[in-house]
Amino acid sequence: MKKGWEVKRLGDLSRVIAGQSPQGSFYNTDGFGMPFYQGKKNFSERLIGSPNTWTTQVTKVAQPGDILMSVRAPVGPVNLTDREICIGRGLAAIRNGRNLNRDFLFYQLRFLEPSISGRDGAVFPSINKSEVESLQIVTPPLPEQHRIVRILDEAFESIAKAKANAEKNLQNARELFESHLNQVFTQRGEGWVEMSLNQATNGIFTGPFGSLLHKSDYIENGIPLVNPAHITEVGIVPDLCKTVSKETASRLGNYIMHDGDIVIGRRGEMGRCALVTAVEDGWLCGTGSFVIKPSSLCDARYLVRFLRSEGCKARLEKIANGTVMPNLSNTELGNLFLDLPPFDCQKTIVQEIDDLHKETQCLAQLYERKVAALESLKMSLLYKAFNGTQ
Repeated sequence: MKKGWEVKRLGDLSRVIAGQSPQGSFYNTDGFGMPFYQGKKNFSERLIGSPNTWTTQVTKVAQPGDILMSVRAPVGPVNLTDREICIGRGLAAIRNGRNLNRDFLFYQLRFLEPSISGRDGAVFPSINKSEVESLQIVTPPLPEQHRIVRILDEAFESIAKAKANAEKNLQNARELFESHLNQVFTQRGEGWVEMSLNQATNGIFTGPFGSLLHKSDYIENGIPLVNPAHITEVGIVPDLCKTVSKETASRLGNYIMHDGDIVIGRRGEMGRCALVTAVEDGWLCGTGSFVIKPSSLCDARYLVRFLRSEGCKARLEKIANGTVMPNLSNTELGNLFLDLPPFDCQKTIVQEIDDLHKETQCLAQLYERKVAALESLKMSLLYKAFNGTQ
């Protein structure tokens, strides 16, 4: 540590105000009373976002310029407020003293976040007021604090611009792929035929309902069931803690999936589907899914690409029912129309889509690595700043 630098308790440098949540009956979303914030979900990169909730019962108040720290799951993230707000139990406000530059403290708390977040609570991670006050803060002379803040402000601004560009490029790559899919599935060429999924396949079958499968049927490391949560962009990922025995699977033989089938979620996120491979052959279609049987009219890989496309997802969302979450019926899915090219043409189209997807994934991984590298650069700069090497 440099000469003239000291280490002090945060509580000796700043005032810490622990949040206190108003009673729920005083909340509203109509803008009456004081803006109310509960935790990190309202945080942006630096400045807290626009309020979604207000309260007419004011408890603990953060002033403009206060640092806000998330103190309950997650622990440690910080933000700034530019307005007077009411804070709940998920936040603490840190009001700066005279001998400490506010932005210097803000950057230092960002640097300390990984060590703060490692603390565990009885039910979920949390940190109380006295623990926040006990945080060890390095304090160089004020002119040195101002100098470090200027350096970090300039560096973080440049990083933010570079990160925004990388994220925009990532978005553009994904949009280009989706645009190509939309073009593929909406074109009409020679030999193309419009037909419903019921006509194009050998049937759509719903997974077993609750009366056929009970909690007592579940075992570990048995035969997996495939529900929407197990269907990912890269295939099917089972939950081996929620499987069934061979005897139960035999009883539910009508719901067993085979190599070449397509499994698709019928509730929640629409269009979540995957091709059943030899690995999943013999697994069960879960209660929340449909299994689509292939036919000689429609290539299964082509159908998976179609169902996962943004255009098809939007159509499925329109026909799905449910007030809490979208819920698709067997009839609605079966009546969905699509334009099908000849079978050999479908295979050619799928290969072209797969090739473009590989290129898109390579670009996406490149931009994701850039974003990760920029985040690492932030921590590197903070480390240098608060170890006296900046």
